[in-house]
Order: sequence, then C-alpha cells, then structure tokens
Amino acid sequence: MTERNNMMAHPWHGIEAGPNSPEIINVYVELVPQDGIKYELDKKSGLLKVDRPQRFSSYSPAPYGMMPRTFCGERVSSIMAEDIGEADLEGDSDPLDVMVLTEKIVPHGDILMTARPLGGLGLLDRGEADDKIIAVLKDDSVYNQYSCLEDLPEGIMTRIKHYFLSYKTGPEADEPKCVVKTVYGSEKACQLIEAAQKDYQDKFA
Repeated sequence: MTERNNMMAHPWHGIEAGPNSPEIINVYVELVPQDGIKYELDKKSGLLKVDRPQRFSSYSPAPYGMMPRTFCGERVSSIMAEDIGEADLEGDSDPLDVMVLTEKIVPHGDILMTARPLGGLGLLDRGEADDKIIAVLKDDSVYNQYSCLEDLPEGIMTRIKHYFLSYKTGPEADEPKCVVKTVYGSEKACQLIEAAQKDYQDKFA
C-alpha cells in the first residue's frame, strides 16, 4: 500500500489545473450526492478522510470537491472584499471549492472530472472567504446547454444555496456559520480561479 501511494499523484499538488484553465478546469471530487459522510482531502497525505457525518438531510446536490493547484489566500479574499466592501478579509487557506453539475450518476468520489465554470457563490465561512465555484461537467448531455448561473432553473440554485448555508449547521440551533454574500457569473469565476492559482504559486512555489 505504501508503494502504491508513493506512485500516486497528490490530488492538490500533483495534478494540473487543466491546459485550458480557467475556462475548462480539472476538479478532484471528494464527495457525491449519495454520501452520508462529508469527505475531505487530507492535505498532507493526499488521501480522502472523513470530515464529519452529513447533518440531517444536508446532502450535496452534485459532485463536490476542489480544484488542484489553487489556494484561497490574499488575492482571492481581496476580490470578495472589494465586492462586499469589507476590509481585512482573509481566505480560508484551502484549495478552491468546486461543485460540478451533471445529469449522470457519479457513484463515488476520489476521481477527476473536467468541468466548465458557470459562476460561483461568494461565501463567508466564519468570516473567511470561502468561494464556491459552480461548474458543469464538460459535454454533459443536459447541463452543457447552460452558459451561466442565470440560465439554471431557480430550484437548482435554491438547492445549491441551501446546501452551503446548512452543511455546517450543528445539532442545536445556533448562528449560521456560512453566509452567501454574492452570486457571480462565469467571467468573475474565471477571474477568481486565476487569483487562486496565483495564491497557490505564492504559497507553494
């Protein structure tokens, strides 16, 4: 097992963002809608680990993971800070999160998908910038027709927002940990992806 792991590319550091990034990107999928467990990449080992059980009915609407070789640092946080007029905002120091819409059933995570960004949610998680890029699986037979978030049916966007607003809610009623501050289109999503790639270079070069 050790030999095999030494030969595998680290999902965060060992995989390219994609030759046509930011318009077409690679996404490492950590969890899928069927998962009752919230899985997350262990940044040191590159293995998937159990982060926490999903609360109540809070299941991801679509495959969800992160974009390799991105980092939410100063450049990423400055984009949201400018949009919402809030100074001294910090990034969450994680890879950029991506949800990939597809009509296909993806049975498990720990896979790579090629996706096209439609836009994203400018989300604050405990006061830190934690943007969520919303993309579609490249050449998906249903979702490939959409070019921006405004094209999506209202019910899909409502479900996506509900997931991110509730997926960190505890068993007791408490103050929401996540707040959606902005919703943006594909142009801003591409700008954010490029910023996250530059933050990654600054952090790990």
